[in-house]
Amino acid sequence: MANQLTIIGLKGVPMVQPGDDLTAITLATYAESGLAPEDGDVLVVAQKIVSKAEGRIVAVPAVEPSPEAVALAAEVDKDPRLVEVILSQSRRIVRHRRNLVIAEHRRGWVMANAGIDHSNVGPDDGIERVLLLPVDPDASAEALRQGLMDTTGKRIAVIVSDSFGRPFRCGTCGIALGAAGLPALIDWRGHPDLFGRKLEVTETGFADEIAAAASLVQGQADEATPIVLVRGLSWSAPDKPAAALIRLPEHDLFR
Repeated sequence: MANQLTIIGLKGVPMVQPGDDLTAITLATYAESGLAPEDGDVLVVAQKIVSKAEGRIVAVPAVEPSPEAVALAAEVDKDPRLVEVILSQSRRIVRHRRNLVIAEHRRGWVMANAGIDHSNVGPDDGIERVLLLPVDPDASAEALRQGLMDTTGKRIAVIVSDSFGRPFRCGTCGIALGAAGLPALIDWRGHPDLFGRKLEVTETGFADEIAAAASLVQGQADEATPIVLVRGLSWSAPDKPAAALIRLPEHDLFR
C-alpha cells in the first residue's frame, strides 16, 4: 500500500465543544502545522472530539437507573446510573465481574463499558459526565470528509478512531470506528501470493491498520493530538465503511 508513510500530528486542536465545526477546526490545524490539504490525505480523527462536537455527553446525576441496572451495578460495584448508561448503549452484556463490564455496543463492537468514556469530558463543575460513541461513526467520517472536500477541492479520506482492548491480547490498540473515502476492509481472496497460489481467506483491516499507526502519534493520555494526517498511502479497492470490519454473528466461532 505504501513504500513510505508520513504520519503527522496536526497542531492547535482546541477543547472541542458541542456544536463545534470539525471541518473548520481541521483546516485550522493544517494551517497551524504549516501544511495544506493534498489529494490522497488520510485524516485519523479521535472519536472523542467527534463525540464532543456531536453533543454525545450525558450528565450521570440526571440518569434514572432501571431495576436491571441496579442489579448489575451491585454485581460489578459500579454506580447504577452509569450502568444504566452502559445498558442504553448495548445490545447485550457479554461478560462482567467486579469493576468490569464487557458489552456488545448497539453498532456491534464488543468493548468495555460500551465505549463510554469518563476522561476529559466536561467542565470541572463537580457534575459527573460521560461521553458516548457517535451515533453513526461512518456517517460522521463522511460528513467531515465532504466538508473538507467541498472547502478544499482535494480528495481526502477520514477515519474516526478509538482505542480498544482485544480478546486474547494485552494492551489497547487504535482501531477504526468510522471510515469514509477508503476501503476499511480489503478482500484479497482470489489474488495470488508470491508463489502464485490463490489466497482463499485473506482480508486486510486497512482502516484499522491506519488507525493503529496514527495512534502512535495521537497517544493514549494527555498528548492532545486528536487529529493525525497520514500521507503516502495508495489503494485500488473500492470504498467500504468501517461497519464492514465487524464480524457477522454467523461467522463468529466464539459467540
